[in-house]
Amino acid sequence: MEASMARPRWLTALFVWTTLCLISSGQSAPDASGLPLAIRVPLRQGARAEQSPQRPPAAVNRERGDAGKYRARRRRGAAAGGVSFVDMIDNLRGKSGQGYYVEMAVGSPPQKLNILVDTGSSNFAVGAAAHPFLRRYYHRSLSNSYRDQGRSVYVPYTQGRWEGELGTDLVSVPHGPNATLRANIAAITQSDRFFINGSNWEGILGLAYADIARPDETLEPFFDSLVRQTPVPNLFSLQLCGAGFTQNYSLGSATVGGSMIIGGVDPSLYVGELWYTPIRREWYYEVIIVRIEVNGQDLNMDCKEYNYDKSIVDSGTTNLRLPRKVFQAAVKAIEAASSFPSGFWLGEQLVCWQAGTTPWHIFPVISLYLMSETHNQSFRISILPQQYLRPVEDVASAQEDCYKFAVSQSSTGTVMGAVIMEGFYVVFDREKKRIGFAVSTCHVHDEFRTASVEGPFHGVDLDDCGYNIPQTDESTLMTIAYIMAGICALFMLPLCLMVCQWRFARCLHPNGDFADDISLLK
Repeated sequence: MEASMARPRWLTALFVWTTLCLISSGQSAPDASGLPLAIRVPLRQGARAEQSPQRPPAAVNRERGDAGKYRARRRRGAAAGGVSFVDMIDNLRGKSGQGYYVEMAVGSPPQKLNILVDTGSSNFAVGAAAHPFLRRYYHRSLSNSYRDQGRSVYVPYTQGRWEGELGTDLVSVPHGPNATLRANIAAITQSDRFFINGSNWEGILGLAYADIARPDETLEPFFDSLVRQTPVPNLFSLQLCGAGFTQNYSLGSATVGGSMIIGGVDPSLYVGELWYTPIRREWYYEVIIVRIEVNGQDLNMDCKEYNYDKSIVDSGTTNLRLPRKVFQAAVKAIEAASSFPSGFWLGEQLVCWQAGTTPWHIFPVISLYLMSETHNQSFRISILPQQYLRPVEDVASAQEDCYKFAVSQSSTGTVMGAVIMEGFYVVFDREKKRIGFAVSTCHVHDEFRTASVEGPFHGVDLDDCGYNIPQTDESTLMTIAYIMAGICALFMLPLCLMVCQWRFARCLHPNGDFADDISLLK
């Protein structure tokens, strides 16, 4: 952007002159504004009272019956390779539609807070003032290690915003690596529609890159500080279990759970093979989608539409969010297999069935094809209706299972939110600039279908599926300027001819009819 602004002064003057010329001729100048650059991190989709998940069907109970086997695998897997992740297993809690949080300790002496895990933002921020929705908050005055930076920060989201004061303090993750670091922290002093009533988290841990940090990219994000100050490798992985989480006494008020493995990959948390897609750009965790299918039928759209204006993996967003055209095509394909009122597809209405009788088979599988690390190859992740239909309990009786459609329209690109991640073990390999997907050991499925990660599939020029913001170079601007000047000249030519004709006529008749006309104005 800076390079495009360094134009010669004459070119700028030409632009101004031609634009004014067009306006004076009654024509509208073209809009020269670029695409919106506002940082966007939707923390939830429709985060209201619809947040407690319904009990899963019988097939899920069968899945939970295997919990002992999976936990045994976890113990064996955690010890493999000489690195122990056993303390990080099941360290995430949450509520359906309200995000997943991890316990963190901030300050000296340590103050324990529940922090939302968000791969779609880059600021580490905690509530630092009383709020009706917070059970506890960060007291800077009680921390001997807090250092004020003397700067303020403001972060707007699609839904909600917060503002606060920047500082640094000592931070650790009790159920994480055995390390304490000094990290940048924003003390939230004011907020609007940011904290969620009953969510049980008091802050947000942005795990994305410095490019989208606020107030600017010079603020080092938490994970960058962790890697720089400790021996922790530059990667982490997430297993979000959703309704497939094995309920136990330690859940408390939480209804979903999972694991965040900081610094590694735990083989006990997935089955099958890990497939990796490159991180296209290090700001959000941006990837490239090359194809979308509903029930095995290709949507047959230009693959750039899937990535307009980006495609990201974001644990802080609940839904699978799709660009408008893609959303409309996907809903049309899903409607063909299962007919419901339009309000359901727009997320405005729920559908309910008698408990345990949800007809999963009438809903199709949605498949996303992601570009793989191998040139012109992709792999497919298959998403079950148990993922994209989000259970809602608060409005239902004990005899009903109610669901909300968790695919929604987006104006800021494709967002692979929590409902997608809940079927998979997702590895954020920052060191090698790639994101891995494998089938999670805790995903919900039935006896007919299961989530899957499969490949390879061959294609041509898959790199071209990524969306590029149009860059206008100086030669193009010069061409546009000359065209505008030519158009302006065409409009000005008749006016110039009229003026010349009037001057010529006045010279021929200096005391004629023109003088009489002027006298009428007296």
